[in-house]
Amino acid sequence: MFASVRSATLLGVRGSRVDVEVHAGIGLPGFTVVGQPDEVCRESRDRVRAALLSAGLPWPTRRVTVNLAPTGDRKSGACLDLAIAIGLLAAQEIVSVDVLSEFAFIAELGLDGSLRPLRGATPLVLALTDRTTIVAPGNFVEARAATPSNVLCAQNLFDVVECLSGRAEWQREVRDIKSLDTTSRRRGNQNRDAKASSSVERVSALDMADVQGQPVARRALEIAAAGAHHLLLVGPPGAGKTMLAERLVGLLPPLTDEEAIATTMVHSSVHLESPNAGLIRRAPYRAPHHSSSMVSMVGGGTALMRPGEISLASNGVLFLDELGEFAPSVLDALRQPLEQGTVRIARARTSVVMPAKFLLVAATNPCPCGEGSPGVCTCDDAGRARYLRRFSGPLLDRFDLRVAVSRPKTDELVSPQRGESTADVAERVAAARELAFFRSGCANSALSREQLDLVAPLSRSAEKRLRRELEIGRLTGRGYHRVRRVARTVADLDGAPDVVNEEHLNLALMMRVDLASGLRARELMF
Repeated sequence: MFASVRSATLLGVRGSRVDVEVHAGIGLPGFTVVGQPDEVCRESRDRVRAALLSAGLPWPTRRVTVNLAPTGDRKSGACLDLAIAIGLLAAQEIVSVDVLSEFAFIAELGLDGSLRPLRGATPLVLALTDRTTIVAPGNFVEARAATPSNVLCAQNLFDVVECLSGRAEWQREVRDIKSLDTTSRRRGNQNRDAKASSSVERVSALDMADVQGQPVARRALEIAAAGAHHLLLVGPPGAGKTMLAERLVGLLPPLTDEEAIATTMVHSSVHLESPNAGLIRRAPYRAPHHSSSMVSMVGGGTALMRPGEISLASNGVLFLDELGEFAPSVLDALRQPLEQGTVRIARARTSVVMPAKFLLVAATNPCPCGEGSPGVCTCDDAGRARYLRRFSGPLLDRFDLRVAVSRPKTDELVSPQRGESTADVAERVAAARELAFFRSGCANSALSREQLDLVAPLSRSAEKRLRRELEIGRLTGRGYHRVRRVARTVADLDGAPDVVNEEHLNLALMMRVDLASGLRARELMF
């Protein structure tokens, strides 16, 4: 007998359809899986056999061949377990082959026959929108975030067979599920998910009012959030660089529906969010350690093609603290994703495209000793030059804002007066972003050269000032356009939507310090 069951497997952050073809024929009893399965997928034989016997269902005593089509694509993980089990039952005529054309199945099977959740439920279900997908209870809410109307679930393999045979009803609502996270705890994922979730909530709860002083850096944070401009904070230890960066994500507006689905797909593919979280509506915040490898930052690996930190930070903030401690090769690998908003990972057998549209915020000391100021810095010229060589010019040129941050003054630290709150700043950021999207359909940082001439015309004095900066070599061609984009954002925040004047341009230039010039903090008057 022959049966074909629809399922899906995960490749990067996207689901790929798989037809699980099961043939049970004459010959010595055996079980073979073909179609480029990885080791975990090949081990499904033992999991499926134990699950069938635990559910009181027969194991075929025939020659069984399971083909995973299309055979040219690599299959990984345990997401095909349930489909293989249903295919075996259909080949034995325990389940009707006709009814299988309406369904798709994605779940890992426990040895007791239970349906266990797996990573990547959201992208897997999105690959199967033409059918009703059966998932484990622990993936139900996550899967419904992708397609609310075509997702059902069951507690175990026996319940799936009963529902397919018409002797029982599918679980269609969350309240029908007694315990959505029981199997997640059994797999040891609950603690990791709780840590990831609590980390995002903690960062989002931080308030700008806690920042004492720092008017320049606060204004830079507001401009970065309003125009989605990349930001580099340079200053000595204890100046508050990390404190400022952690509060940037609270200034960003909620994600749109399209952004929320894309972000949820990425986080679902690595099982970072709680299985019951649904769509991610808040901008993500990622702060990898400076020892991160190329693969952990950019993504990839062997068969799994796991997304990296730049993809996990997509539609949110990627914060690189101690930028000078990252490997130069890792930093330079960010240059192309910063421009394109995606990253293509190519391997011998396959290649995947992952989202990488993130707001980059970095913090670094001005020199190895951290002080940087004349008379205080203890670094020699060779040590300082060696330190600066870790930052390539093309990478630094991609930071729209490069701001020198000094330690707060004593009066500012002991003052009982609190600064402006995150809620107040976020209102101005939302208004500026709304204006930019109404005018050009994108954030100001994404304006093309042609759009700049239309939506960011310069006054005569501003045009002369910018021309002088180009003539003395302070700005590159890329820097010229980035300064104009920042000036456009400054004008939007100041309520000047028509012409970018010299005042707006001066602020954009003052927030673009030269990393090799000593990095002395500058006091700006607003």
